[in-house]
This record gives sequence, structure tokens and C-alpha cells, in this order.
Amino acid sequence: MDTERRIFGDRVDEIFREVFRGLKELGGRARPKQLFAQIEPHLRLTPYEREPLASGNIRWQTMVRWYSVDCSRAGFLEKSGGYWTLTPQGEAAMKLPPGELIRSASRSYREWKSQQALSEPEVVEAVEVVVEQEKVERQTDYEQAVETARAGIEEHIDSLGPYEFQNLVAELLRAMGYYVPHVAPPGPDGGIDIMAYRDPLGTVEPRIKVQVKHRQAKVGARDIRELEGLLRKEGDIGLLVSSGGFSSDAQREARSSHRHIELMDLDRLISLWQEHYGSLREMGRAMLRLVTVHFLAPAEE
Repeated sequence: MDTERRIFGDRVDEIFREVFRGLKELGGRARPKQLFAQIEPHLRLTPYEREPLASGNIRWQTMVRWYSVDCSRAGFLEKSGGYWTLTPQGEAAMKLPPGELIRSASRSYREWKSQQALSEPEVVEAVEVVVEQEKVERQTDYEQAVETARAGIEEHIDSLGPYEFQNLVAELLRAMGYYVPHVAPPGPDGGIDIMAYRDPLGTVEPRIKVQVKHRQAKVGARDIRELEGLLRKEGDIGLLVSSGGFSSDAQREARSSHRHIELMDLDRLISLWQEHYGSLREMGRAMLRLVTVHFLAPAEE
């Protein structure tokens, strides 16, 4: 057997440890394309691993995408919206003996499949990695399409001006069934960018006071405290929308607040926009128009 034309289980394990280390270096969350560029110099790839497949996809990257499904089922990775996130379980798995990280992930995947009442062959701890090429390519094509689509959505949102982004949030709230009597015009707003009610007069709780931050930097704890100070009436709820996300201090501040404060980052905004897209007004859809594309289903995730 030509060992130079194979990728063995222990090698997959070695590569995934670099995947996890790379995610940690990138703050725990990254798109696979960014992650692959980060770790490639450290992998000492063989010509076989670097080889392009018939589809043009690189062999080692295709292999990583395939086995990321196992790692996701094991709880080592979270995969959503074209991003991979390293979980605490994934960090702990890096301390497993050589070879055991990917073996434990594969066992978790097989256990999950058995719970789905799917027929499984007898489990044998394989030394050599053998996968069905068609399924591998399908998984890779699907994930790359998701990443490309998500990147396009994020780039469009990033290109919006602050008041355009504010109006986008207002349209989302309307699509979610809220009445929006107030959207702050350009200029001083007194701290409240949007008001949203459950009924036209705001007599039914909750009454939502919204602050919108459209910037690259993460929102900090100070912004949470400022919003908290604006929630003066019983039944007021604060919603802080930040395209740049939230610092860990901000998240702790929101959780510990004596008032109800919800946080909406870009991931949550996009997910809600997709969920309520059918209820958007035409002028709302025009701000971020989406289209559904159907793919042949990839491997189970």
C-alpha cells in the first residue's frame, strides 16, 4: 500500500488539533476559509494532501470539512451561518492522547446516527481514513456556498450607513409583529433609537426601547448601563442591537441587570431576518433582499 497516497486517522487527529489551535488564535470563531489560511503554514502538508480534487477543492481542506461534522456532533465545534466556533468541550478535547480527539468525535457521530434509527455497519476502529468521495464533495460544496452567501449578507449590512441600519432593525421589528411608532431621525435622539410596542398605543407590555450600534467595535458594559438607565417604567424592556457584537463584560452586565435587557448581534439579526422574511414589508425586503437556493442535502449535521 502506498502510504504517501493516504491520510490516516492519526494524521486527521493531528490536523484537527491545529484547527482547534487556530480557532483559539482567531478568538474562538472564524470562517473556514480564514481558518485554513491561518493554520496551513503549520501543517507540513504532503503533496497528496495539497492536491486539488477534480472539483478544484483542496484535499486536506475537504477532509477537514468532512470530519468537522463528527466534531460538531461531539460538541467540539459549533457550525452556524458559515462560521465555526470552538466550544469548551473542544478545548478540553485538545488534551486527549494523540489520536483520541478524532476517534472520540467519530464515536459520537456513530452514536448519534444509531439514535436516528439508521442502519450502521459493525464499528471497527479504522486506521486509515476512507470516505465516499461523492459525499465529501457534496459536503464541501454546500459549506462553501453557505460561507459565500453569509459573507455577502454581512458585507451588504456593513455597507449600510448608521441610519440605514437603524431602519433595517425597525423593519425587522415590524415583521416580528411589533408596532414601531418611533424611529429616531438623524441628530440627537435622547438615547432611544427605536420604540416598539405590542399594541398601537403601547398599553400592553412589553414596551421595547431600542438602541442601535452600527460599528466594528464590540459594545461594552458602559452601553448596557446607559440603556438600563433609560428603562424607567414598569414593563420597559431594553434591546441593544450591535453589528459589531458584544464584549464579555457587556454580556455579563446584561445578564446581571435588574431590568430586562436583550442583546442582538449580527448573527441573531440575520437569523431573525431570515425567519421573518415572509412578513417583511416590500420596503423592508428592499433593504436586504434574500433568495432561497436549494442544494442536495450534505452529510448529517
